[in-house]
Amino acid sequence: MNQPAAAPPEPQNLKDLEQLLYLMTKYEASDMHLKVHAPPIMRISGKVRSFDAPPFDADTLRRMVREILDPVQQREFDGAPPFDTKGPATDMDFAYSIPGVGRYRFNVFKQRGTYSVAVRRVNNVIPTMEKLNLPGDTLREISQYRDGLVVVCGVTGSGKSTTLAAMMEHINQNRRTHIVTIEDPIEFLYTDNKSFINQREIGLDCPDFERALKSVVRQDPDVILLGELRDAETFESALMASETGHLVFGTLHSSSVSQTMGRILELFPPERERSIRLSLRFNLRAVICQKILPSCAEGVGRVPCQEILIANPTVAKMIHEGKDKQLEGVIRGSKEEGMQDFNQSLMVLVQKGLITEEVALEASPNSEQLQMNLRGIFLGEDRGLVG
Repeated sequence: MNQPAAAPPEPQNLKDLEQLLYLMTKYEASDMHLKVHAPPIMRISGKVRSFDAPPFDADTLRRMVREILDPVQQREFDGAPPFDTKGPATDMDFAYSIPGVGRYRFNVFKQRGTYSVAVRRVNNVIPTMEKLNLPGDTLREISQYRDGLVVVCGVTGSGKSTTLAAMMEHINQNRRTHIVTIEDPIEFLYTDNKSFINQREIGLDCPDFERALKSVVRQDPDVILLGELRDAETFESALMASETGHLVFGTLHSSSVSQTMGRILELFPPERERSIRLSLRFNLRAVICQKILPSCAEGVGRVPCQEILIANPTVAKMIHEGKDKQLEGVIRGSKEEGMQDFNQSLMVLVQKGLITEEVALEASPNSEQLQMNLRGIFLGEDRGLVG
């Protein structure tokens, strides 16, 4: 989200693919894609960029992948014993590290008869809330909860994992707890501070979310981070863990607080709505919905815009009674409790010089209201709530 930090010095004698991995770290690319008849492609600050380099041919790309594999992985890649009954691999997942440079998560797959490669860079530097331009006071308070469920929402690429990482690192630096993360894949590597942290990656450390969730409460965690609340079973496991005294963080693909409530209920059959709402009444602690926006400030690439709901008694009662649409009014009127809607967040970002008015109006769910607010006009429940 911000200007890249100083890159580590390039090690000597790097293999061809390792040189590209070094460039990923140097330019703080989140992802890299390699395919035949195309140059290297990296995703930097959310934007896809092609390198000015010759395209790969099939033999070159295959050789580059094979030379970073260990002997067992090479046999799987080649379809050699004991993998010869299946033939050469069509999909492979593995992690790779370069000391002093970084750690990377690979998916090698076949398309149109040739290999392609998708690489995700695993971050080992956790950005602070201040560096990310997050509302630190509110998120730090949420991070101090001792139990309950916190849901961070947004579309793919909206920075959910980065926000969660900043919150986990705050806990790590300030509380003596045991944190267990279950991720697919691991996106940030934590170093134990006051807390001690175990990170489990689906496919490498445990076969699937179902088994990882069944065992996590037996691992004596205080805080549990789930990469994604992807289905009814995962969400129900998160609720059960929060009911038994754990602080649980998870993500959902939804764009607003009211939509999040609907998204949660869609995971379950209609006859379960009453019981799920009752559980949310007692266990939901906060919902954070996030968008990522281009910044106009020097040295800042992108900034998050957030809608934040804190589950106070009024909110809990509304959720239980199914009054989800009324939550928007509570959010707008509860700034003193740390809540904010998207327009309030956008106003703060404009006032701080982090985004332009044009960007704010384009991102606003109610641009007419925001335009009036930016001119100092506040009507009804908006009066005096922003600024």
